[in-house]
Amino acid sequence: MPIISPSILTADLSNLSLAIEMINRSEADWVHIDVMDGVFVPNITFGFPVVEAVKKLSKKPLDVHLMIVNPERHFESFKNAGAHYLTIHYETCQHLHRSVQQIREMGMKPGVVLNPHTPVQLLHDILPCIDMVLIMTVNPGFGGQKFIQSSYTKIKELKEMISQQGLNTLIQVDGGVNLVNAGLLVDSGVDVIVAGNTVFSSADPIEAISQLKHCRIPS
Repeated sequence: MPIISPSILTADLSNLSLAIEMINRSEADWVHIDVMDGVFVPNITFGFPVVEAVKKLSKKPLDVHLMIVNPERHFESFKNAGAHYLTIHYETCQHLHRSVQQIREMGMKPGVVLNPHTPVQLLHDILPCIDMVLIMTVNPGFGGQKFIQSSYTKIKELKEMISQQGLNTLIQVDGGVNLVNAGLLVDSGVDVIVAGNTVFSSADPIEAISQLKHCRIPS
């Protein structure tokens, strides 16, 4: 079964504590927090105070995705705020290996994110150093976008690279995931599903999380 990491980006932010309590009671494994700076992506979202607040409420590990320029300036702050996984974009890191080392040395699990246009082959040398690759299946910056169909090929290519190197690196996807394509994604090699609208737009978010967790893989 896949790891489920509900994205609070599309939760009711006027009552965030209710959303976290729901995730605590559900079959979700992590809490996904998108951090955007209005520079690397056109939106601005959560900062350290929100991550700290979520950490106090959450019984699940925090899966923090940094969509920001110069992310290395803020690693220590996110560690102190409670991040368990910290994923950074290939496109924003001039010295990716150094940044990954810093994240691990601080006691967090490092991940690298690829935008839709970035080929997975660029991660060949960094794969042994990271715990997770996040494949963006929409263009980053806003929730509710349509899934990019070519992502399936990208995921399969990445899975093959991981297998060839004998690694256990997790593959995460974020963007446009729903109850229809979740099984196809797992079948393609996905280990971690990030879902926002599918969960928080549902009449029964706990049931939506359960359906993602137990998604059917096509025969």
